[in-house]
Amino acid sequence: MANDEPLNRRIRQILSKRERVSERKMFGGVCFMIGGNMCVGTWKGSLIVRLDKKNHHETLAEPHTKPADMNGRVMKGWALVEPAGIESEEDLADWVNRAARFAESLPHK
Repeated sequence: MANDEPLNRRIRQILSKRERVSERKMFGGVCFMIGGNMCVGTWKGSLIVRLDKKNHHETLAEPHTKPADMNGRVMKGWALVEPAGIESEEDLADWVNRAARFAESLPHK
């Protein structure tokens, strides 16, 4: 199992200026939430992102992405971004900020 703590630290830094951010252990990793809504998570060295379901197929067409399948079924509206797609701080920030904007658009729980 990959040690996701270095990736978690990078995500915390990106999300540090946003409000209502919390963390929860989930999927065998850490899930970052905004306003009680799941946003991004870490899993075996990869990034799990939550984006609008209506753009699911377009998201999966992006480089280094594949369907998020943590429990034997694909979670529509979620994508797994492989380590190669989040190596640079710019690439990671792009994914995290996209997911954060989506989470912030949802009603707070």
